[in-house]
Amino acid sequence: MPSPLAPSSPDVSRLWLLVLAGGIVMGLALGVRHVQGLFLLPVSMDRGWSRETFAMAMAIQNLTWGIAQPFTGMVADRYGSAKVIVVGLAFYALGLAGMAYAATPAAFLLTAGVCIGIALSGTAFAVIYGALSRLVPPERRGWALGVAGAVGGLGQFTMVPAAQWLIAGWGWVNALLVFALLLAIVLPLARPLREPARAGHDPAAPDAGLSLRASIREAFAQPGFWLLNLGFLACGFQLAFIGTHLPAYLMDQGLRAADAVGALAIIALTNVAGTYVCGILGARHRRKYLLAGIYLVRTAAIALFLLLPLSSGTVYAFAAVMGFVWLGTVPLTNGLIAQVFGVRYLTTLFGFVFFGHQLGSFLGVWLGGIVFEATRSYDLIWMGAMALGVLSALLHWPIDDREITRARPVAAPG
Repeated sequence: MPSPLAPSSPDVSRLWLLVLAGGIVMGLALGVRHVQGLFLLPVSMDRGWSRETFAMAMAIQNLTWGIAQPFTGMVADRYGSAKVIVVGLAFYALGLAGMAYAATPAAFLLTAGVCIGIALSGTAFAVIYGALSRLVPPERRGWALGVAGAVGGLGQFTMVPAAQWLIAGWGWVNALLVFALLLAIVLPLARPLREPARAGHDPAAPDAGLSLRASIREAFAQPGFWLLNLGFLACGFQLAFIGTHLPAYLMDQGLRAADAVGALAIIALTNVAGTYVCGILGARHRRKYLLAGIYLVRTAAIALFLLLPLSSGTVYAFAAVMGFVWLGTVPLTNGLIAQVFGVRYLTTLFGFVFFGHQLGSFLGVWLGGIVFEATRSYDLIWMGAMALGVLSALLHWPIDDREITRARPVAAPG
């Protein structure tokens, strides 16, 4: 297998521009989302709201993201990802500004929930990875997705201390406004991700004559597509619950706020290496087995975290393990869909699978708040996260990961 950076690589500088632009946009979009848990306590105390109110806004955000993603994907597949990214970044900036000034729970739900949820559907995994999958040659695709994911993870890592510093020094309202300004500044990074009219539309490819509607029907008819969707639900549940409620959980247990910030930072940092490694492994090994392994590793990490005495050391060890397998599921899932169904309508199909992820995210964040308010404990949610991890590993095992067999287009006689 040739190195991704070998001299024979077509336009290496162009390749790096693509993955860096996509990675930076994704890093900022996911980085702001990653640190939302740090805003839970200051927002709740300042506004006089319960944790359930904040958790509901985050849950609506995740559900809106999931509902919007298939439709955003259709727009990106038809008109190009760059236009979608520009609109998504604009929505994100407006949502953060509105979130900062929301004086009622309803306004907070609309801005932090609906507006930012729509924004994430145009700035995160599906649209970025869809563009890269069409713009990068197939032999470089695993590397490109891995590097873009790693750059995105590095962006998330830098957002953790930035958020903590801004909240402590300037207050949570100004912190949100600074993040809104950053997202507006990176709007020009959508330009390198513009797709030529025929990007990903190889006339000799098996899916060349397939319409969008036919592609969706074809995917929906495959049991493996639904198994992948259900398995991804566990991923969303685990990550959204941990990202939103872990800081509050640690402080409830008597640990310092610095431990919560450190845990989120470690998750983001180890995610850089983990996402890159998963992208590379996905090009060499069967992705469905790698995905099953990730869910089992997460389940084991949660079990040990709960069984061992809680300390700064165990928190950081837990964060390191979870971080390494944090977003590695995304390039693997995206690659599995491309492997089976092709890349022409990849953004749309990934959007449907991602709905399962976001349904899990909604449940993880929302139930975390509901269960805590009812029991003053997160124990039931931790148990649910472990059960879903085992179930997801089992669901991935029987997925048929062979390329769909279609009649290949007959070339016109020369």
